[in-house]
Amino acid sequence: MTAVTAEQGIADLKLNGGAGVPPKANGATATNGELEAGDSDDDEAEEGEQQNGTEGAAKKKKKRKPRKKKKAGTGAGVSGGGAKAQSGPPRIPVAQLFPESSYPVGEEIEYKNDHAYRTTSEEKRHLDRMNQDFLTEYRQAAEVHREVRKYARSVIKPGMTLTEIAETIEDGTRHLTGHMGLEEGDNILGGVAFPTGLNLNHCAAHYSPNAGNKVVLQQADVMKVDFGVHVNGRIVDSAFTVAFEPQYDNLLAAVKDATNTGIRAAGIDARMSEIGEAIQEAMESYECTINGTTFPVKAIRNLNGHTITQYSIHGGSAGKSVPIVKGNSTEKMEEGETYAIETFGSTGKGLVREDMETSHYAKIADAPKVALRVASAKNLLRSIDKNFGTLPFCRRYLDRLGHDKYLLGLNNLVQSGILQDYPPLCDIKGSYTAQYEHTILLRPNVKEVISRGDDY
Repeated sequence: MTAVTAEQGIADLKLNGGAGVPPKANGATATNGELEAGDSDDDEAEEGEQQNGTEGAAKKKKKRKPRKKKKAGTGAGVSGGGAKAQSGPPRIPVAQLFPESSYPVGEEIEYKNDHAYRTTSEEKRHLDRMNQDFLTEYRQAAEVHREVRKYARSVIKPGMTLTEIAETIEDGTRHLTGHMGLEEGDNILGGVAFPTGLNLNHCAAHYSPNAGNKVVLQQADVMKVDFGVHVNGRIVDSAFTVAFEPQYDNLLAAVKDATNTGIRAAGIDARMSEIGEAIQEAMESYECTINGTTFPVKAIRNLNGHTITQYSIHGGSAGKSVPIVKGNSTEKMEEGETYAIETFGSTGKGLVREDMETSHYAKIADAPKVALRVASAKNLLRSIDKNFGTLPFCRRYLDRLGHDKYLLGLNNLVQSGILQDYPPLCDIKGSYTAQYEHTILLRPNVKEVISRGDDY
């Protein structure tokens, strides 16, 4: 799900961090495990050797080249290329495409410098092997995300309503995870991890159409598509931006570069402040010309990346933020953590505020037990507990379960401190914003960009 504002982080999940790039001394520099410009990428060579059959495989074994990184989507069977091909629209559960649960591995990036030993450490490899169930669930969710977004990116066009786009993504997610979410408790086993964010132009985050929404995507729009998939609470949170006019290309390129810079900078013992500094430097080196006016691309300073834990998109009360601007936090990333590295760029002020109608809600994990006097609030809370737990949801999901006339109860749960509402977050009107996001796993022996695909 989209990032948490600094204000929300303090008041709710205490996720607000500082900003910056990892120290060279701890092995999480801005080039942590990534290929620098000019370095050779072994992936293409490996693919060529595989095409030469067994002779090529033997040569590859002789050379024993260390693998710098492995990209998702380069192996056989990625993005629906298993025993069967994915349908369009996507309806075949990925478990059927990969019957032995051999889901594609994400982009693996070796640790460097002080943490280079982790790559060959038998102790760290053993710890990694103990996490196979965790990795299988995460890779299954990631493959669902890749296949759903591949289809969505192929069909999203001007003239579609936001509701049509959201339902296309959510229906695909439910079918591919095998959890339609209509039976009690089914959505907690797997499926949609949070409401599909479809944020237009100056709106950066947390906008999903409510029932009756008639907004139509236009040729001149810039739309951020942020959706999540989970299997057993293992949440893959990834986002991209759609634009149809070439004048927005530099804005999108700036944010994509910033996100990839953040991924390179992230790692075990990496300082949040230094990651934010690297992200800001990359993003703000760009400018874009829109309708004849040139704008500097600004990092939105009160939006952040975040930790992810099981069933908690923002890591709960102990979660950490990954800033996208320079700061002075001394907080570090740690082994075994999962992060959403997301960045937002804007042609406006680079600061968002709450605006427009709320659609996103989530139950607070450590919410106080209070006496509810509104009958509809009691009934609604029981349904939320059974169908979503602490996973975020939106009003359309309540409609889908057959709830009606629930707004009084919903607002009562928010006012009672049981639910957190997440209003849309917007920069100034007339500005344009973009977003890119990936989920990364800080495994004991390697960093894995679990949501990486051939698209971004």
